Amino acid sequence: MGRARRALALSGALILGLLAAPLDALAQSARVYHVGVVLLGGPYSTAVDGLREGLRELGFEEGKQFVLQVRDGKSDFKLVEAAARSFEGAGVDLIYAVGSSVAVTVKRSTKSVPIVFHSGVDPVSIGLVENFRKPGGRLTGLHSQSRDLMPKRLELLKEMVPTLRRVVTFYNPDSPAGRAIETARHAAHELKLELVERRVASVEQLRASLRALRPGEADAIFYAGDALVSSQAQLVIETAKAKKLPTMLQEEASVAMGALASYGVSYHTIGRLSAKQVHRILLGARPGDLPVEQLDRLHFAINLKTAKAIGLTIPPAVLALADEVIQ
Repeated sequence: MGRARRALALSGALILGLLAAPLDALAQSARVYHVGVVLLGGPYSTAVDGLREGLRELGFEEGKQFVLQVRDGKSDFKLVEAAARSFEGAGVDLIYAVGSSVAVTVKRSTKSVPIVFHSGVDPVSIGLVENFRKPGGRLTGLHSQSRDLMPKRLELLKEMVPTLRRVVTFYNPDSPAGRAIETARHAAHELKLELVERRVASVEQLRASLRALRPGEADAIFYAGDALVSSQAQLVIETAKAKKLPTMLQEEASVAMGALASYGVSYHTIGRLSAKQVHRILLGARPGDLPVEQLDRLHFAINLKTAKAIGLTIPPAVLALADEVIQ
């Protein structure tokens, strides 16, 4: 009888073990990961749709495997800082930070939460990671080389507007773009253009500076890589149209919004590509072991409707270079 009881007990243990394994697997698959997203609004918001699409392509269903908690900093870095701290305090699994300035602020405002970022500025130079191949620490992300595109962006603007002489750019001197403005200065000098610099540290200052632009003070508005300015693309575009000024921005969505042209990256694409790193970290990978990826998919778009509205004829040779022409 003793052996029979032991055999019965062993059989029961095996059955319980077999039942427990699927239950454990089910519990693991049923986990919902929470991702905090911090951005500055404007064109950056399209990165959220890209992230959703990318995670869906990787087999993650929103609401079942992941939940995105999005915080729009509305161009106020105090709100960005508060959002980052709130996310970490709430115990999110990861924070996705869109933009160099946002990423720097999120890193500074948190202590332990993993971070995936997008940065248009070299992430090593602004202290986000130790190096591209082995980031170290709790951050990794995507670099779109926005600073390196400024010379080409300015060159395309001059080709679109052959009479171009003076170009105005707005930037926050305390942001990563502020430290990168020298690139724009050098590019303008090489093209024999005068770069009119306007320093702005808030949306209110940007609005006032745009309003204060006098006729003849500048021939066009040029984007020099500042997150605050990019988040206010609609304001820049509306002012430029009212003042009959060409605009050369970075994000292709801004052309659909009415900018004359853009040369750079798609934030939707950035979000979609970032999903791979977000997915791997949620499943247990360490951010510091995932190399920072570089985005080289560039897009040149022109809005002919805007060109007509401001009385500009785009040379056929420039139109032939465009990846997208909005009629």
